[in-house]
Amino acid sequence: MYAPRRTAIALCAATALGVSAAGCSTGAGGKAADPKAATAHGRLIGDGSTAYTGAQPHQPPVRKLAAGERPPQFVVFSWDGAGEDDQRLFSRFRKVARASNASMTYFLSGIYTLPRSQRMDYQPPGHPRGSSDIGFLDIEEVRATLEQLRLAWRDGSEIGTHFNGHFCGPGGVSGWTVDQWKSEIQQAKRFVKEWRTNTGWQEAEPLPFDYERELAGGRAPCLEGQKNLMKAAGQLGLRYDSSGVNSQVWPSKRHGIWDLSLQNIPFPGRDFEVVSMDYNFMSSQSGPALSSTAQHAVYEKEMRAGLRAGFERAYRGNRAPLFIGNHFESWNGGAYMRAVEDAIRTVCRRAEVRCVSFRQLADWLDAQDPAVLAKLRRLDVGEAPEGGWARYLAAAPSATPSAAGAGSARGPQAG
Repeated sequence: MYAPRRTAIALCAATALGVSAAGCSTGAGGKAADPKAATAHGRLIGDGSTAYTGAQPHQPPVRKLAAGERPPQFVVFSWDGAGEDDQRLFSRFRKVARASNASMTYFLSGIYTLPRSQRMDYQPPGHPRGSSDIGFLDIEEVRATLEQLRLAWRDGSEIGTHFNGHFCGPGGVSGWTVDQWKSEIQQAKRFVKEWRTNTGWQEAEPLPFDYERELAGGRAPCLEGQKNLMKAAGQLGLRYDSSGVNSQVWPSKRHGIWDLSLQNIPFPGRDFEVVSMDYNFMSSQSGPALSSTAQHAVYEKEMRAGLRAGFERAYRGNRAPLFIGNHFESWNGGAYMRAVEDAIRTVCRRAEVRCVSFRQLADWLDAQDPAVLAKLRRLDVGEAPEGGWARYLAAAPSATPSAAGAGSARGPQAG
């Protein structure tokens, strides 16, 4: 979740921002873009909010592992909510990614492209029209968010979805049916595809991608409701979901799509593991209340150590992809932002490491021999293959794929 201009930690009971969208035209009508105007920004789609501009830049080549080849160490840094407010954390981490040769996944909340004045266009399943447990952005934050989305895609990163209203807990997304999830997904796409209509900015630059083609997956709020969400996502043509919690093992498919859920990783100095997300570290340290400044350096050090331990366990062991989730928030004095930035700058420069988006990882997984992936899944958390990679992956395996084990999370979950 991403909560603009917020100091409290009401992740699952947030209130809408009381900000004005003065000067925002309704742009009613949703007229299709003039195809003659497509030359400057590609082939315009629909009302001109998006455009096809060709293949996405800066995409890594995809190839099948050679016999006996050690797999790369994939690391995915992902961001829930993905909006740009006055903290400028979206733009900050775009720069960090570029400096580290990393692609990332930005899970955009669809309502972050819908100005507050247009909130009644959103019909959340099981909730009053126009309601949301996160705030709608003000008009300038919508504008800033759109600019970061354009730049992030051109950087080579992925624009996924965090859906819309972020309803958690009792009465939230955990009880949604497949059809309700389909409605939420389709609305999230529509808000991105029709922001020109909803803002009235008919001359603004479109997003440089066809969202129907580019959207590959998402993460549910608070990591809830994954079973029916995956069914809905698969039926709507998405390719992965990242809404649960697994162990650090190689992923498998469920309901026809890749289960790229967050993972349990070590919490150094504790007798339990923690979900690989900033919010979960915070919940295990200070809880939902912000702590005193004196503790911030301690919290940062603990998260740094946890991320590094999770990385090293995979890197020196089974080489399972590492998934790290984050929010554009400065909780506990920015301790988690600094820990994540350190991880990006450190691990993405290591030999045989690829810091990729979830979509790029799904591309790689789809390109592999299913029998090779089955052998990779047999390796337990932190388990290096006996006899080395060349021996383990040299011969053509014959066993059928096995399901990846799922770890039980400790402490609160959030997304």
